Amino acid sequence: MEAVTFGVLGPVTAERAGEALALKGPRHRAVLARLVLARRRVVPVDRLVADLWEVPPARAVGAVRTFVGDLRRALEPDRPRRAPARLLVTEGPGYALRAAPDAVDAWRFEA
Repeated sequence: MEAVTFGVLGPVTAERAGEALALKGPRHRAVLARLVLARRRVVPVDRLVADLWEVPPARAVGAVRTFVGDLRRALEPDRPRRAPARLLVTEGPGYALRAAPDAVDAWRFEA
């Protein structure tokens, strides 16, 4: 399967083989952008909640988990159910995007 590439210089996008992946709504894109900004490091769930809402709703943590699950399905559609994710991973208290160094437009620009 071809690698996923990410765009954050402009609208937040994800593509595979030149085809745009369906990222759903603005909060999904915000989670993805925040993970890209972390440069492969873990972003704790509470940090994601704080980044997404000024006043988090009661079910904010569950909403973040839903956004991550939706993103995983878009990024790795052929991953078997319950198999560990390889790209958007759960680690410790949060999530990390394990994108290749050349997979993000902003990282390529900086290099």
